[in-house]
Amino acid sequence: MKDDNCIFCKLAAGEIPSNTLYEDTDFRVIMDISPAVKGHAIVLPKQHMNDLLEVETDTAAKALFVVSKVANAVKDALGCDGINILQNNGEAAGQSIFHLHFHVLPRFHEDRFTIPWKPLSYAEGEAEEIAGKIRAVMQKHKS
Repeated sequence: MKDDNCIFCKLAAGEIPSNTLYEDTDFRVIMDISPAVKGHAIVLPKQHMNDLLEVETDTAAKALFVVSKVANAVKDALGCDGINILQNNGEAAGQSIFHLHFHVLPRFHEDRFTIPWKPLSYAEGEAEEIAGKIRAVMQKHKS
């Protein structure tokens, strides 16, 4: 399904010109027009879904395959030292376009791109408490 108001749906459908790196029946991969680093690519499913939380298992598996394929091609083509794969879900997580997408970012030892966070720590027993809550929800959704 496509959302006519979604720019990523239009890009994925080829309605807006882009530098396409890869395309199959389910995905289009394009160069980001405002890259964080040179070679920054975006993997777009052609079907509209807001984020990774809405993805069916088969689509998730295919997405990971495409992301890996593109990441390997970027690394080989650019000779970069590493790759970041970024994927945000929800506004609080930094998502600004609500169409599932994956950023593939080539990294070089001397680039200026950063993904900062300040490491936290857990109070005594806090990690186990949180893990227990997550495990309980995972058990409920087990299929």
